[in-house]
Amino acid sequence: MIVWINGPFGVGKTTLATTLRQELPGAVLADPEEIGAVVRRVFPGTYRDFQDHPAWRALTAQLAVHCHRENGGRPVLVPMTLLRRTYAAEIHDAVRTAGAPLRHLLLHASPDTVRARIGAAVEYPGDEVRSAKVRAFRRRQLPVYEEAYGSWLAAGAEVVDTTGLTPRQVADRARALLGPLSAGRAPEADGR
Repeated sequence: MIVWINGPFGVGKTTLATTLRQELPGAVLADPEEIGAVVRRVFPGTYRDFQDHPAWRALTAQLAVHCHRENGGRPVLVPMTLLRRTYAAEIHDAVRTAGAPLRHLLLHASPDTVRARIGAAVEYPGDEVRSAKVRAFRRRQLPVYEEAYGSWLAAGAEVVDTTGLTPRQVADRARALLGPLSAGRAPEADGR
């Protein structure tokens, strides 16, 4: 099972994916950002946003499918914001066409909540200039997310509204939506 975790930048996708990877037996994390870094190195300056590159979309779908196969059908967690309907359809359709089951979770929060989370984030500890650039990018993308959410995104996903929730509560809601896939917590590292 591939679990695509979507939502606005800064909503908590990576936090949820990391938590679920620890709690779902055999789960793995496949991060399309890493494919984006490779595409940027191979094709420098070709596209401002690596998601615009057809190679990124094809490779991302292939990564999810291959991880699903190699992981024996256990959960493959893919945290990635997809706000263009055509890109989401291209990737998700390629995954499904390859025979891999896909669940699309959408982490949502009120705009004020997302702005506050973005403002509090430190992406690059010790490098405030770089962190500030990331926060500015995320703020600029918030209206794009809001438009996508209102026009198509919420209708095609299982939505977890994270407004006012702790990361633990978000993970619990996601696990409830995922059902049997998420049954049974992995043992805690400290033996609890």
